[in-house]
Amino acid sequence: MTTRSNGPAAGFGWLKKGFSVGYRHPKPLLGGAAFLVVACLLPALISLPMQFYAASSGTPPSPVTFGAIMAISMLISLLLVPLYAGYLQLVDAAERGLPTRALDVFKPYRQGEALRLIGYGLAVAVVYVTIIGLIFVATTGGGTADWYIQALAAQASHQPPPALPNGFGTVVALSMVLGLLIMGFYAISLGQIALGRSNVFGAIGDGLIGAVKNVLPLLVFAVSAIFAWIGVIVAFLLVAGLLTLLGKLVGAWLVLVLLVPLYIALMLGMFMVMFGTMYYLWRDVCGDDVVPDMAEAIAA
Repeated sequence: MTTRSNGPAAGFGWLKKGFSVGYRHPKPLLGGAAFLVVACLLPALISLPMQFYAASSGTPPSPVTFGAIMAISMLISLLLVPLYAGYLQLVDAAERGLPTRALDVFKPYRQGEALRLIGYGLAVAVVYVTIIGLIFVATTGGGTADWYIQALAAQASHQPPPALPNGFGTVVALSMVLGLLIMGFYAISLGQIALGRSNVFGAIGDGLIGAVKNVLPLLVFAVSAIFAWIGVIVAFLLVAGLLTLLGKLVGAWLVLVLLVPLYIALMLGMFMVMFGTMYYLWRDVCGDDVVPDMAEAIAA
């Protein structure tokens, strides 16, 4: 497929449609998001006991323990990529009006697509590390690696960390710009390999080209997402404050009973909006008009 460029207003449209897709298909998307949330918490549940033991013993984790934690987290992150693709396929099927169920997020594993998607995840990780490494080398030279080693040594000996290397501020600024492109790159490339059935390198190439072609709408999307996130947080804090006040009048147990479902609902909503936005971003840049006219009328 060829990549298309969009006008700046498309960025706001992606976010708007990302919010609306959950309202149109709440049952499968909420259920699928619940499976994703549980799966995404697995790395923390596995590595947390190791970190807790290191903190309780008063000694920093050994290189072997640190490496084991990183390796386990990396492995589980790669195993999650087919679930991300499955959820994107779930959004696509729901928007097409096809029968869907929450368990469809595991469809890539059932259909034998997992290895291709895991390979894509590994290739994307290599792209990320390479680009970030080039930015660090170009702006700070070899000082970044030396600084990182010194920081680890200082942590092990309970000493304050060393001063940041020269050019670190430039790295942060470039990373913010890079993050904008990576956001578009990942949505487009994941859509290509999950929905467009592209190969790994084709999906990565389309993701890079598509992100560069749509810098302005990605910028509009990022600004819109910041304001939307502020609004969601303010509303969440107001509701949480009211529930806390109610709990003081009735009992602390009521706060726990009411706040936990509120936190869970927020997390599930974030996943639905994120993947809904990614779906429409991919569709406008690379996808065909796969959603029936009726679905578009409902969205409006």
